[in-house]
Amino acid sequence: MEKAEQTAIIEALLFIAGDPLSIDDIKRHTNLTDAEILSSLTTLINAYKDRNGGILVAEIAGGYQMTTNPAYAQWAKVLKKNKSMGKLSIAALETLSIVAYKQPITRVEIEEIRGVGSDWTLKILLERNLVKITGRKDAPGKPLLFGTTREFLQYFGLKNIADLPTLKEFTKDV
Repeated sequence: MEKAEQTAIIEALLFIAGDPLSIDDIKRHTNLTDAEILSSLTTLINAYKDRNGGILVAEIAGGYQMTTNPAYAQWAKVLKKNKSMGKLSIAALETLSIVAYKQPITRVEIEEIRGVGSDWTLKILLERNLVKITGRKDAPGKPLLFGTTREFLQYFGLKNIADLPTLKEFTKDV
């Protein structure tokens, strides 16, 4: 199979998937090697970037995905607003940021940081699949531990959790 055909197949997979596809995901649906997949992905990333259109191919949440070019995101937001899961409340954003930076973390630890109960907020974040239960802490009562999900990375357009700004960087902006 020629490289142009390999690239077109991967482009079609990315288009139809909607969610990020990992190298392994692509490999499962094709007979391509890691090297062929990476080469085609690089070609796609550069081609979409060079044409400066409304769509890009980007590495997000441990995979690759077609996404809106940030330069044109304001127009896409109008449509997405009607289809999205809705905005997160301030309490949900506070709780989510604590989980993201301190994971794995218990509900009690979250509440100690926030100073208020977080049961309802955690329930909403779990329902929206932005937070998941990652296990239990080896402490009295074996409290649940919470961490972020792949959907969290997608929602915020992150490749991985390490892409979050450091707390030091964040406080400089505030």
